[in-house]
Amino acid sequence: MKRYLKPLLFISIVFFMTLSCYGQFKDTSKWKALFALGFNYPTTDGFVDGTFAQPVNFPTVNIGIQHMFKRAYGVKLDYGFNRFKNDDESPEFKVNYSRINAQFVFDATEALGFLPQRLRTILHAGPGFSFTTPLGDLSDNKQSYLNMLGGLEVHYAINEKVSIYTDIAYIYGFTSLGDYDPVLSGLGAFNGSVFNVTLGLAVSLSGCQYCD
Repeated sequence: MKRYLKPLLFISIVFFMTLSCYGQFKDTSKWKALFALGFNYPTTDGFVDGTFAQPVNFPTVNIGIQHMFKRAYGVKLDYGFNRFKNDDESPEFKVNYSRINAQFVFDATEALGFLPQRLRTILHAGPGFSFTTPLGDLSDNKQSYLNMLGGLEVHYAINEKVSIYTDIAYIYGFTSLGDYDPVLSGLGAFNGSVFNVTLGLAVSLSGCQYCD
């Protein structure tokens, strides 16, 4: 765990320094709060032999805050929680998977040039940290590791303040079964990647729609 604290601290410092530097140029900027619910699929290579999760697992919860420096680009910091459980043909287990990511955001809508005015297409990606904790008697098999998240959001504006959106994201874990510390062969141990699909709300927290 300690070997990841310095990289995670560095990620957080860079994120907030970037936010602060850009914030000095404008007194007002576009802020959004994001909340989404959905389902997840953890990759099979993250489990020990003979163990695998259901192809569709609930819930997935994502909560974040986003700041746009310009109309096309910005940053966001978000937290995600997933729970997945064994498939019917696997031994029984349940795992809580949490993550936190600092991401860069790119609004590709104008680059595409053909979408209706109320639709926006947003790409997001950035590094973060993952925590996995099996439930019950398996809790000693918890793990933590660095990740990289990449995703695509499609927003539909209800009005200037609120939009609904869907997000398809993949969280790649910089880890493998051989990275267990200590080496684990137990049930519910997960060192891997997760695929998420969510539906949510984005709510503007700033006084202007776009501040260029």
